Amino acid sequence: MTPLQLLLPFLSLPFFLLCGATTSNQIPKHHVIYMGSSLSNGNGRVLGAEDAAESAYLQMLSSIIPSHEIERISIIHKYNHAFRGFSAMLTETEASILSGHDDVVSIFPDSILELHTTRSWDFLEAESGRLPSNKYQRGLSSDVIIGMIDTGIWPESSSFNDEGIGAVPSRWKGVCMEGSDFRKSNCNRKLIGARYYNVPWTRDGNQSSLARTKGSPRDSVGHGTHTASTAAGVQVLNASYYGLAQGTARGGLPSARIACYKACSDVGCSGATILKAIDDAIRDGVDIISISIGMSSLFQSDYLNDPIAIGAFHAEQMGVMVICSGGNDGPDPYTIVNTAPWIFTVAASNIDRDFQSNIVLGNGKNFTGSAINFSDLTRSRTYPLVFGKDVAAYYTPVSEARNCYPGSLDPKKVVGKIVVCVDDDPAVSRKIKKLVVEDAKAKGLILIDEAEKSVPFDSGIFPYTEVGNIAGFQILQYINSTKNPTATILPTVDVPRYRPAPAVAYFSSRGPAELTENILKVIFLSLAAMFLG
Repeated sequence: MTPLQLLLPFLSLPFFLLCGATTSNQIPKHHVIYMGSSLSNGNGRVLGAEDAAESAYLQMLSSIIPSHEIERISIIHKYNHAFRGFSAMLTETEASILSGHDDVVSIFPDSILELHTTRSWDFLEAESGRLPSNKYQRGLSSDVIIGMIDTGIWPESSSFNDEGIGAVPSRWKGVCMEGSDFRKSNCNRKLIGARYYNVPWTRDGNQSSLARTKGSPRDSVGHGTHTASTAAGVQVLNASYYGLAQGTARGGLPSARIACYKACSDVGCSGATILKAIDDAIRDGVDIISISIGMSSLFQSDYLNDPIAIGAFHAEQMGVMVICSGGNDGPDPYTIVNTAPWIFTVAASNIDRDFQSNIVLGNGKNFTGSAINFSDLTRSRTYPLVFGKDVAAYYTPVSEARNCYPGSLDPKKVVGKIVVCVDDDPAVSRKIKKLVVEDAKAKGLILIDEAEKSVPFDSGIFPYTEVGNIAGFQILQYINSTKNPTATILPTVDVPRYRPAPAVAYFSSRGPAELTENILKVIFLSLAAMFLG
């Protein structure tokens, strides 16, 4: 075949497509340059000065980045303690050239990873035959240090009170970084360290920039505070969720110390930044690293391009256990993430308690629903009951009205009534459905949702509950069987000794792993099943 014949298929393509592809490849994006194990002396200290390593990294960048783009010859993150490497802004062409360097193991674009109880731990211990003991009393401190890589921490939480805890272990080498809303005094003998990072983000799909997180380790999302208290929160008496599930809240090891590494924001987590946090945590002296974060189950990378797998591998080599969440993309198979053999992967489960908001129909039938609502409705009064498709706005497709799409319901037909919606289309979340019905001045919402019925949704004071397909079918049958169907939705009650439990949560990702099908390793723990747990 002649060179011209080879070019013919490409010459037939639109010119703007060819130019667009070329231009896209030349847009600098944040990349991780991974260079393997660090040169340490056995004590975790890197031999040689860090500035020498940085100089070598800058020289590598200078050899491939044009001189007129000198501002890009800079390092965003350096990895010098448990492993070697750095991150920088590179085009695809530059990354391809640099990948041939003798010292480079792999180069990959920075990925944006996703953020993946009072009775949980006592229940799990009882199920395993272990009973709570005095070791959980606040007066007994521990030198175990857990590094939490997440969205930060809210230090004023009672879960991080250091009353009765001994001095900070002398081997601790970490810091407590200050910020506009975080002081060194926010750290204590329980929360012994806190760091935050600058996070690179891709904006508008055509350029990357270094965006500063709010200059503070403080948690503005809540995820990091939740995971930290779940792992090691001290005992907090009379804890409840607005009166629900009252009891003594504590973490899995209340005597452990906590070190916070804020590597995430409300829009996700930079893989390059997570690598930096892992590197820092190992140098600081943590014993365990907890990461409730992961890549999308749809776009899993091999281990040489997975930042958590790389960081966890070197942590394990340094004697630091890494515990990761398995993901929230269940119940389909092959959805589990963080599956590298050297990672302790954790699933979500239920415990022996449920939150129920029951439905009473006008014909006297009762149905058990799942929700958290604090409404003031009672059994003594019922309200007109309608199906979403029967109260659709003009020119609205039936499929949208039955799913309670925004703008799909006629407020005049909805006001004062309890609306039944289904979840045929996952494009609209149950939170949006609730807001649509509430905004139309409805009296309440019954959602038929088989997938999410086991994960109670908090609707505040708005009457709301969820049922599965079987109960939902019977409710719709009732609506069609009478001219004036009515119902009421009762406020939530917590139900103790609920069975079966423990059972893997419906939303929790399932194996086997795509990369290691022969390794079955998930442990069913209630680390993230419910925010109350």
